[in-house]
Amino acid sequence: MPASCSSSIEAASGGNLRNYKHTQASFLASLMPKREIAADKFLDANPQYDGRGVLIAIFDSGVDPAAAALQVTSDGKPKVLDVLDCTGSGDVDTSTVVKADADGCICGASGAPLVVNSSWKNPSGEWHVGYKLVYELFTKDLTSRLKKERRKQWDELNQEAISDAVEKLSEFDQKHAKVEDPHLKRLREDLQNRVDLLQKQANSYDDKGPVIDAVVWNDGEFWRVALDTQSLEDEPGKGKLADFVPLTNYRIERKYGIFSKLDACSFVTNVFEEGNVLSIVTDCSPHGTHVAGIATAYHPQEPLLSGVAPGAQIISCKIGDARLGSMETGTGLTRALIAAVEHKCDLINMSYGEASLLPDYGRFVDLVNEAVNKHHLVFISSAGNEGPALSTVGAPGGTTSSIIGIGAYVSPAMAAGAHCVVEPPNEGLEYTWSSRGPTADGDLGVSVSAPGGAVAPVPTWTLQCRMLMNGTSMSSPCACGGVALLISAMKAEGIHVSPYDVRKAIENTCAPISSSPEERLTTGMGLMQVDKALEYVRQLSDIPSVWYEVKVNLSGKSTPTYRGVYLREASACQQAAEWTVQVAPKFHEDASKLDDLVPFEECIELHSSDTTVVRAPEYLFLTHNGRSFNVIVDPTNLESGLHYYEVYGIDSKAPWRGPLFRIPVTITKPMAVVNSPPLISFAGMQFCPGHIERKYIEVPHGATWIEATMRTSGFDTSRRFFVDAVQLSPLKRYMKTESVVTFSSPSAQTFSFAVEGGKTIELAIAQFWSSGTGSQELTTVDFEIAFHGFKIKNEEIVLGGSEAPTRIDVGSLLSSEKLAPSATLKKVRIPLRPVATKLQTLPTNRDRLPSGKQILALTLTYKFKLEDGAEIKPYIPLLNNRVYDTKFESQFYMISDANKRIYAWGDVYPEAASVPKGELTLQLFLRHDNVQLLEKMKTLVIFIERTLESKEVIQLSFYSQPDGHVTGNDKFQSSILVPGSEEAFYVGPPSKDKLPKNCPEGSLLVGAISYGRVSSSKAKNGGDPEKNPVPYQICYVVPPNKTGEDKGSDLSISTNKKVAERIEEEVRDAKIKVLTSLKLHSAEERVEWKKLSMSLKSEYPKYTPLLAKILEGILSQDNIEDKCCHLEEVIKAADEVIDSIDRDELAKYLSQKIVPEDEEEEKTKKQMETTRDQLAEALYQKGLALSEIESLKAERKAEDLASDQVGAPPESHQNSFEATYKELRKWADVKSSKYGTLSVIRERRSKRLGTALKVLNDIINENGQPPKKKLYDLKLSLIEEIGWEHIASYERQWMHVRFPSRLPLF
Repeated sequence: MPASCSSSIEAASGGNLRNYKHTQASFLASLMPKREIAADKFLDANPQYDGRGVLIAIFDSGVDPAAAALQVTSDGKPKVLDVLDCTGSGDVDTSTVVKADADGCICGASGAPLVVNSSWKNPSGEWHVGYKLVYELFTKDLTSRLKKERRKQWDELNQEAISDAVEKLSEFDQKHAKVEDPHLKRLREDLQNRVDLLQKQANSYDDKGPVIDAVVWNDGEFWRVALDTQSLEDEPGKGKLADFVPLTNYRIERKYGIFSKLDACSFVTNVFEEGNVLSIVTDCSPHGTHVAGIATAYHPQEPLLSGVAPGAQIISCKIGDARLGSMETGTGLTRALIAAVEHKCDLINMSYGEASLLPDYGRFVDLVNEAVNKHHLVFISSAGNEGPALSTVGAPGGTTSSIIGIGAYVSPAMAAGAHCVVEPPNEGLEYTWSSRGPTADGDLGVSVSAPGGAVAPVPTWTLQCRMLMNGTSMSSPCACGGVALLISAMKAEGIHVSPYDVRKAIENTCAPISSSPEERLTTGMGLMQVDKALEYVRQLSDIPSVWYEVKVNLSGKSTPTYRGVYLREASACQQAAEWTVQVAPKFHEDASKLDDLVPFEECIELHSSDTTVVRAPEYLFLTHNGRSFNVIVDPTNLESGLHYYEVYGIDSKAPWRGPLFRIPVTITKPMAVVNSPPLISFAGMQFCPGHIERKYIEVPHGATWIEATMRTSGFDTSRRFFVDAVQLSPLKRYMKTESVVTFSSPSAQTFSFAVEGGKTIELAIAQFWSSGTGSQELTTVDFEIAFHGFKIKNEEIVLGGSEAPTRIDVGSLLSSEKLAPSATLKKVRIPLRPVATKLQTLPTNRDRLPSGKQILALTLTYKFKLEDGAEIKPYIPLLNNRVYDTKFESQFYMISDANKRIYAWGDVYPEAASVPKGELTLQLFLRHDNVQLLEKMKTLVIFIERTLESKEVIQLSFYSQPDGHVTGNDKFQSSILVPGSEEAFYVGPPSKDKLPKNCPEGSLLVGAISYGRVSSSKAKNGGDPEKNPVPYQICYVVPPNKTGEDKGSDLSISTNKKVAERIEEEVRDAKIKVLTSLKLHSAEERVEWKKLSMSLKSEYPKYTPLLAKILEGILSQDNIEDKCCHLEEVIKAADEVIDSIDRDELAKYLSQKIVPEDEEEEKTKKQMETTRDQLAEALYQKGLALSEIESLKAERKAEDLASDQVGAPPESHQNSFEATYKELRKWADVKSSKYGTLSVIRERRSKRLGTALKVLNDIINENGQPPKKKLYDLKLSLIEEIGWEHIASYERQWMHVRFPSRLPLF
């Protein structure tokens, strides 16, 4: 609570806390808790030590520099010194350089004309341009709000257009009561099509957001940035580029912009790579601003709402990638650490994290260790929100030795105030969801606790100043603010600031939250107390700054190494064990070897919190090189349940320092299940708000799932419970099943979940801390668990691609179980190798490590093709699912089509995305400073995982006999296994005719197999294996394709001809092949091509394939100087193709339904169909050329007459176009995607624009391939010609999505 609030609650009567009431002051103070950590008392005594002189790096989702209370510090200094997007999600490619014309106009990257402000200094005259889809910068919530508001405006305009179209159709119907004339019918159809198109447009509306143009230039001193945001504004003329107040890198002038009043979203800019990269920085959620506010907000008008350290300054390091929602990336984390060191920050707060399979391990951990040990940064992070079960602390906050992990505490004042609980708890307690220790390697996990909820500032785009959030994300900045107060005092008093001393001070001066030793795993050392921490550090003047590294091994074994003793499994609790503890003092890297390391000697008293269980030597003489000693842990006489002890070392000459190091000893002694069938019950458990019952059970060998029933009774108001079940296995993330259940009245709830036999499971049942606070009644809970399972010899099954089935052996060890196997294959994984690689050094300072090493980047390019649209995602086994517990720095991928449209992007957690059919490209971007490591990745194999359609899903069959798959007999359905029995059966591979299409050789069909289901299931046989408690993976390797039977048929045909004929044909075809291979880019190449084509025409004057290739060549020419002349040449070449074909003979042949009986007839049929296609193509190209000539000549005539009235095109061309169109209609579907453009042109010539647009939409929708830009350009021109400006604006925005000028930056 704030310094001015000496008491948060006052007693009403009788000393009963439930009767305490808030005053207005204490209520406001409870919204930003400070009293709990004694920050108020500290500031009362030391008002100048309010964080002044302290710089905090906020690693989060981004901080809004416009947010309330984040403008200045308590002593008037700027609050936010820098704002960085470390992820690259806001990067804009501004490498395109343009020059302004005489009027100061430039062409923006979006294609829009832009006018630069004449007052802007630009000595070089070079303007870097780029553009960004603005929704890519906004959060999901902000985008949703804008979409609703923009949709409302668009609907109003569209409704006006519909009303106008309906009115015109109604007028036509009134004027023409009976429509029989074909011309009138087509006119009415056109009017109806306009109505239909507008209605369909409303149904298919999908707002991809406005496009903003960015311009970057150097004014001779700094790089400057201006944005054109007209597309965001409601009012015409607003948001013009020339009206923008230029920004530069935020740290230089500390200025920000607002996109528009509609979004109220602030942003800052930073320029990199000499103007070639612009970073537009926005936040990706309110989280980061809220965190920054808790730590440092300054409210001069309402000091009670100020943060813990209002005098501290911050830099914002955005590690949450907006492209991924707000997920952190390796790139973001690395760049953030680089920035924190570069800015010489004192503190880092990181309220992010997740589970990991290895504690205190990984690339990010290595970089953090360097920042703390070498650069003296104090790193504070959230422990996680995965409680109440033990061993749920997340990485990096709860698992990394050099990071101070913070748990979340709620006080009675917070409960009554911020959470508006009617009757707050009697005492403060940890939030139910706060993650608990120990880590998998025995470390405590939670260092200290701090208030985990607050009403703090949020970004302006939320349209409010502050909001309530809770989580360890909030307790971490509260603790960080407290540490900022401490460092502020240390700096002011000339006390050396070391993260080692700071940590020891806050841990050894905590106020205990609970008297139970086991609660250390929940709360850490307790609730931090800033005032006592200052008293502690004031006594450290003559004591070296040392961190005591503790490593623990089982005596006689050098590996694995732990940071504590954690006895969790039953076998470890059945006998005493001796452990070797190595304690090594660690100094900062800048410590003097002679002055600090050599003279270091300490006489340490070793203490055990309970010598009946944990015994240690009495003393330890410690020098710089460290010492080891043995500890004996004897859990044999302990009852089942949780037990916690410590061995800790005290400086015998300065016992006031408190424990210098601790060796946590956690014992979770499980109870055995002795009943048969295996069943265990816990009856009559009593719960009050916040109470947790922990039960540890040794899961019987052979158990693979649990079926549990929870019954509640004895209460009136509703009750909310957390039910967690956790198991640990080496090199795996904790295996956790969680359920949040609300009982509105006494009732029962059932659960089922997978377990691992032979391992201890913790069952944590917790009544939510605020549930039932208004009731005096306890909740009675009865919990019953039944163990089920099968013993499977081969858990993961691979069907190798042959016809042979695979044998499966299944047994039951526990009780009678119904064996009902079920297996489905639902996905296909297609392996890919890179087709191109690019290794480069990243050029900017943001990618230079504090050590001076420059980070390298490897881009791998993969190509793949889909025959149909599908839902896919990349699967990269080496890299997926690890952020912190990996030695690789980062990865990012993008999937795009031939038009460079992005359909998906992601990093370690790929998500499925819908992509169209056709050629697609996946680019994978890998970063590291180790070039050898990246070189090894150049041949990295990845998979494209495609989800099969429901009709493609393969249900595998089971058989009692090894030949059952071939004979189709002896199918295995189900049987009953009694304890101790086994049964064998076979799973057959899928039949080849059921394999889904587009599964190349070597692909994997992947799915699940299960052997039983829960007792209450009503599914037939085995049901869906993925919905059963324990599915295992099954996959099938797609074998080589069947050899083609018609191979060599061409040879048999050709042998029927004479040798001379065959030679003549081969020579002719070779000449044509040479002609088609010639390039036509330069004038010289075109001359040579023309000579050869004329020679061949004279030699084979009526050979249609040759004439068709000549037409293709003319069409492929670029850099045409005389367009009309070129089009006449196209018409001439098309006529030559048409004239070479006997159309009567062709029509006669095609009119017959001939079924070829031999190879010669098959070849004749193919030749006739090819000739038809060549004829249709020639007619189509002729029609296009005729239409374009008409347009060009009409434009020239209009220019000559300098008049708005365009003369009619020549009658000959009009007639020729119509004749060509009608001829094409005989040979092809003129509304198909291949030839439909001609129908569009014809309708447009007749001013039937609605029909033209309908035909064009049909073409686009029918094609299914990546769209062609010329079709959408035509569509846009038709819409503009009709006058539907709101749809034209919508389509122009979509053009930037469908046809971006380049791929976005990684």
